[in-house]
Amino acid sequence: MGRWGCPYGSGPGANEGDAARPARQVLRRAQPRADSRSVRAPYEIAGDPLAGGPFVFTCEHAANDVDEWAPSAGDRALLADHWGWDIGAADLTRSLAARTGSCAVLSRFSRLVCDPNRDPAEPSFVVEAVGEQGVTFNRGLDAAERRRRRERYFDPYHAAIERTLAARSGLGTPVRLCAIHSFTPVYLGDARPMQVGVLFDAWDEEAGRLEGAPAAEGFAAALNAPYSGKQGLIYSASRHGRARGIVYLELEVRQDLIDTRGKAQAVAERVARALAILAPPEARAAS
Repeated sequence: MGRWGCPYGSGPGANEGDAARPARQVLRRAQPRADSRSVRAPYEIAGDPLAGGPFVFTCEHAANDVDEWAPSAGDRALLADHWGWDIGAADLTRSLAARTGSCAVLSRFSRLVCDPNRDPAEPSFVVEAVGEQGVTFNRGLDAAERRRRRERYFDPYHAAIERTLAARSGLGTPVRLCAIHSFTPVYLGDARPMQVGVLFDAWDEEAGRLEGAPAAEGFAAALNAPYSGKQGLIYSASRHGRARGIVYLELEVRQDLIDTRGKAQAVAERVARALAILAPPEARAAS
């Protein structure tokens, strides 16, 4: 079979570790401060942009790491939940990049440190509390610390996306940008019936074509749900897609479908087939 129809277990990304391993990460203890030379980069690159795959994937909420801080018990509860990261999104992103022969840029820090899917000018770029639960390492944050976090985490992450897109675009063939996120099955007591959401603030025609493809794979799909890209909620994809003048969108997948690595891999196989309709014509012809 071609790139899009490789059978699960024999195609790219098939041998990605224990398929039943939960997607949740073990929270790290405090590490050296981020201005130390020993601290790792705040992003991960999966795949090779020079391989010429049809997509560049991003995952803004891939991790719940807080390497600079020793979180309290309350912090740890938030970090393990959706407030700390998008459960399952990293495994899904890596599998999609492998299955489509593409590449991906993933964050390596919790959205509670700072949110790479928000404009730094927004108050929600760093939140001091979630409801009644305060975030100890964000308490009393001043402008200087918000700026330091932007320079240490946010800016390098987005610079990595820019470099990846520049390298891939330099090959001279079209590419699509797709941000991968996950959402909770229930919000404020209301069940969310959709399983896959296609978020967009432009490229309405392409988003409309994509809506039917997940449905053909057995997903309950919806446009601009559970959030709307037209309300400014796809910052990263919009920022980089508009800068490059390329087709871009954000894909939201319900967390209970991808909350173990095995489930994420199985969903990735179906989502990769669905995304074929969004791929540049050259990629569709080769598949």
